[in-house]
Amino acid sequence: MQYFHPLDTPTPVSQSLSVLLGLKIRKLRMDRHLSQEEFAGLVGVHRTYLGQIERAEKNITIKNLEKICLSLGIEPKDLFDFSDIL
Repeated sequence: MQYFHPLDTPTPVSQSLSVLLGLKIRKLRMDRHLSQEEFAGLVGVHRTYLGQIERAEKNITIKNLEKICLSLGIEPKDLFDFSDIL
Protein backbone atom coordinates (compact mmCIF):
# COMPACT_ATOMS: atom_id res chain seq x y z
CA MET A 1 0.00 0.00 0.00
CA GLN A 2 1.32 3.42 -0.95
CA TYR A 3 0.85 6.42 1.32
CA PHE A 4 0.70 10.02 0.20
CA HIS A 5 1.43 13.13 2.19
CA PRO A 6 -1.53 15.55 2.02
CA LEU A 7 0.70 18.37 0.78
CA ASP A 8 1.98 16.31 -2.16
CA THR A 9 -1.16 16.93 -4.20
CA PRO A 10 -2.87 20.26 -4.84
CA THR A 11 -6.13 20.81 -3.04
CA PRO A 12 -9.20 22.20 -4.78
CA VAL A 13 -8.62 25.47 -2.91
CA SER A 14 -5.06 25.85 -4.21
CA GLN A 15 -6.16 24.92 -7.72
CA SER A 16 -8.90 27.54 -7.55
CA LEU A 17 -6.43 30.14 -6.30
CA SER A 18 -4.06 29.39 -9.19
CA VAL A 19 -6.89 29.75 -11.68
CA LEU A 20 -8.11 33.02 -10.13
CA LEU A 21 -4.59 34.44 -9.96
CA GLY A 22 -3.97 33.55 -13.60
CA LEU A 23 -7.24 35.14 -14.67
CA LYS A 24 -6.45 38.28 -12.67
CA ILE A 25 -2.97 38.62 -14.18
CA ARG A 26 -4.41 38.15 -17.68
CA LYS A 27 -7.13 40.76 -17.06
CA LEU A 28 -4.66 43.32 -15.71
CA ARG A 29 -2.30 42.69 -18.64
CA MET A 30 -5.11 43.05 -21.18
CA ASP A 31 -6.46 46.18 -19.44
CA ARG A 32 -3.07 47.72 -20.23
CA HIS A 33 -3.28 46.54 -23.87
CA LEU A 34 -0.13 44.43 -23.52
CA SER A 35 0.51 41.21 -25.40
CA GLN A 36 1.90 38.26 -23.48
CA GLU A 37 5.24 38.86 -25.18
CA GLU A 38 5.33 42.56 -24.28
CA PHE A 39 4.32 41.92 -20.69
CA ALA A 40 6.74 39.01 -20.29
CA GLY A 41 9.52 41.35 -21.44
CA LEU A 42 8.55 43.92 -18.81
CA VAL A 43 8.41 41.28 -16.09
CA GLY A 44 11.62 39.58 -17.22
CA VAL A 45 10.16 36.11 -17.79
CA HIS A 46 9.63 34.01 -20.92
CA ARG A 47 6.33 34.43 -22.75
CA THR A 48 5.49 30.74 -22.42
CA TYR A 49 6.01 30.88 -18.64
CA LEU A 50 3.63 33.84 -18.41
CA GLY A 51 1.06 31.96 -20.48
CA GLN A 52 1.38 28.94 -18.21
CA ILE A 53 0.76 31.15 -15.17
CA GLU A 54 -2.29 32.74 -16.81
CA ARG A 55 -3.69 29.26 -17.59
CA ALA A 56 -2.84 27.96 -14.08
CA GLU A 57 -0.53 25.34 -15.56
CA LYS A 58 2.49 26.53 -13.59
CA ASN A 59 2.86 27.73 -10.02
CA ILE A 60 4.21 31.24 -9.69
CA THR A 61 7.12 32.02 -7.39
CA ILE A 62 7.01 34.87 -4.89
CA LYS A 63 9.88 36.52 -6.76
CA ASN A 64 7.94 36.48 -10.05
CA LEU A 65 4.75 37.55 -8.29
CA GLU A 66 6.64 40.59 -7.04
CA LYS A 67 7.99 41.33 -10.54
CA ILE A 68 4.49 41.11 -12.00
CA CYS A 69 3.14 43.53 -9.40
CA LEU A 70 5.99 45.98 -10.01
CA SER A 71 5.45 45.77 -13.77
CA LEU A 72 1.72 46.42 -13.34
CA GLY A 73 2.28 49.21 -10.80
CA ILE A 74 0.12 47.50 -8.17
CA GLU A 75 0.50 46.21 -4.63
CA PRO A 76 0.51 42.42 -4.16
CA LYS A 77 -2.75 42.66 -2.18
CA ASP A 78 -4.44 44.11 -5.28
CA LEU A 79 -3.52 41.01 -7.25
CA PHE A 80 -5.56 38.93 -4.80
CA ASP A 81 -8.69 41.08 -5.09
CA PHE A 82 -10.80 38.90 -7.36
CA SER A 83 -14.02 40.92 -7.12
CA ASP A 84 -13.63 42.16 -10.71
CA ILE A 85 -13.31 38.68 -12.21
CA LEU A 86 -15.90 36.74 -10.20
